[in-house]
Parts: sequence; C-alpha cells; structure tokens
Amino acid sequence: MCSALSDPVHPPFTFMGNQVEKLTHLNYAEVPTSDPNGFDPDDDGPRIGVSYIFSNDDGDDDQDENFDHFASVNHAANHEEKPFDPQDELECAIYYREECVYERDIGAATLSPESLLNKCRPGDLLEFVATGQYPHWAVYVGDFQVVHLHRAEIKNNFLTDVSQGKKGRIVNSLYRYRALPPESIVRNALDHVGSRDRELYWRNSECFAAWCRFGKREFKIGGEIRIGKQPYRLKLLFSEKKSHVLEFQSLEDVIMEKRRNDQIGKDAVTQELSNHLNTTNEIKEERFVD
Repeated sequence: MCSALSDPVHPPFTFMGNQVEKLTHLNYAEVPTSDPNGFDPDDDGPRIGVSYIFSNDDGDDDQDENFDHFASVNHAANHEEKPFDPQDELECAIYYREECVYERDIGAATLSPESLLNKCRPGDLLEFVATGQYPHWAVYVGDFQVVHLHRAEIKNNFLTDVSQGKKGRIVNSLYRYRALPPESIVRNALDHVGSRDRELYWRNSECFAAWCRFGKREFKIGGEIRIGKQPYRLKLLFSEKKSHVLEFQSLEDVIMEKRRNDQIGKDAVTQELSNHLNTTNEIKEERFVD
C-alpha cells in the first residue's frame, strides 16, 4: 500500500472526489479552525488543527475505563465487550514527506494471551485490541511479563493480566524504522518502570512502546518542533478506489489521530469523513451563491 505521495498532475488519494485535506480531528467541526501553533493558515478553506486539549488519548489508556488495577470486577465486565472485528479495522499508512514510515494492512491475525506468550521474544512490541477501545501497546521483556504505559504510569505486569482476556498480536513490523537490539529495547522499557505523571515523556502506550523499540525522539512529547508545513500524512484506505489523506505537523499527532480512528472503527470514520466533506461542499456552494 505504501507508494509515492507526490503527483501534482494526478493527486493519488481521493475520497468522494476530494483531494488531500488539511484536517485532523474531524469530529471537532465546531472548534475554531485556528492553527494550534498560533499562526493563521495560508489557505481559505476550513482547517482544524491538532490540539491536545481536545484529545481523548491523553496519558494513554485513561480511555480504558476497564483497566483499573486489574480488579476482578473489571474482568467480569470484559465478558460484555464486543469481540474484536478485524473488518472494522481501517487500513492506513503514515508518511514523512515521501517516505512511508508505518503501514498497517487489515486482517492481521490476533491471538489469545496464552498463544501470544508462546510466540513472544524479549523486545517484541505487543498490541491488545478490543472493539470500541483504544489499542493498548506493551513491550515484552521476558519471563511472561511486559512493560507498558497505563494511566500516567509505566508499569511492569504479567502479559495475561495486562491483556484482560483481549486478543493481541506482535506488531514489530508496523513502523518501518530500524529496531534497536533486543537487550536495548528491554533496558529502555525497564529503566522507566515507576515513572509517572510529570516524569513521563510519552502521551500514550503506543508512543512509549515504539520509543523503547526504535529509540526515536519523534515518539516523545514535544520531540518535534511544530513549525511551518505539515510533513506527516496519514493515508486512510477505505477501499481500492477510495482513500483520504490527513496532514499533521508531528508523528505524535498522527499517532493520536490513528488511535482515535482505531477506537471508533472504520464505519464511524467513514461516516464522519463523509459528513465533513458534505458540509464543506455545502459551504463552498453557499459562497458561490453569494
């Protein structure tokens, strides 16, 4: 799916006839469309900038209300969760300028926690998924344990406890950066166990786990200066012929939007984007009438 983004004659990514949109959190249509860095946008069209104020992904997994201290009462609640539906997962890719740095195809197999343990090796990145919830990432450090960021604290727990019965998968190959040696990945994770609140440099479990494996500052809060043109693009692929591209100023911003899409699901993202584009077309038509 990763392919060149630049084609001035034939823009490659369209959805319902629209070209690349400078949009991020599309469900915040009522939010003033000023640039999050305080600069006025050069273009005239509506533009919704990234702002952490409106993010539900703050500090990770505050979103996951069923994850509180692994209490048994919450385990009982998990039986009411909807099983993970891979068909509601949105295929996507992340580009930095013209380089594809992340790619996810739909249909990746998920395993029970017990089966996952049989395949894990120290340094592996794990993702636990459930319909309607943000994905939870962790680093496998050996001895049936993982290190993960949860509720503004980095913790070391048994994999089966962290999974809460959710299915999971090894996701080492989603990001296309060169991985550190396994012992360095494990050391990165373990060195930060116990860090919490203001000591944290990562906004969610995915950013922390990915930083442990790749060591790139782009995964950290404020790891990139948000100035000028938006170099990151998130390509959402709805079908072979329908796709859409969103632009961002940092990898952290892209990850937050991608995780939001994972939480609401493909159908909701499709409807949300369709509603937004229809509203935009109506605004343009009103301007022509005037």
